[in-house]
Amino acid sequence: MAKWFRWLHIYLSLLSFGAILFFSVTGLTLNHPDWFFRESTTTVEGTLDVAWLNGTQPAPQNWDETDYGHQIDKLSVAETLRARHHLAGKVSEFLAFQDECEVTFQGPGYAATARVTRQDGRYSVTIISNDFVSVMNDLHKGRHTGSIWSVVIDVSAIASGLVAISGLVLVFYLKLNRGRRLVLTALGVVLLVWLIRMAVR
Repeated sequence: MAKWFRWLHIYLSLLSFGAILFFSVTGLTLNHPDWFFRESTTTVEGTLDVAWLNGTQPAPQNWDETDYGHQIDKLSVAETLRARHHLAGKVSEFLAFQDECEVTFQGPGYAATARVTRQDGRYSVTIISNDFVSVMNDLHKGRHTGSIWSVVIDVSAIASGLVAISGLVLVFYLKLNRGRRLVLTALGVVLLVWLIRMAVR
């Protein structure tokens, strides 16, 4: 069993080295966002086909007369804006009102909000792009990243946990200074619990 845990600890550490390093470094940058944070904002304008914004589709049942999304070709509006201005991220929100609509694209370290006037099709898009570190911070949090990156976070968390557990198990099999290692492990756990209690007070 000791041999198996040693093998697991060594090779899992090597396999997950990049992920562990990534989440360690971005944990530090998340805790100090003011060290690196930079943001740039640009605004672009244009006109969309009015027909996309004023359709004749009937209102859905139990319509509350606040959401006019049934009158708008949302796919054409969103994808035209994306293609014209090379917008990144996914559409996180599409609000449709009586006189205008608002489309929001979001991705790691990125947000673009388009406001469109339904009467004449005129729009303006405000694009906010953050620096590389902010993008990495959003990846750390899984913010606006999608299902694939969510799996990456889960696998990285499981791998890190197994590295820690297998390392702890090995302590019991290494006779030299075993007592000292166990004491240090216990002290580390107690210190972490104390710090958590201090933080949540």
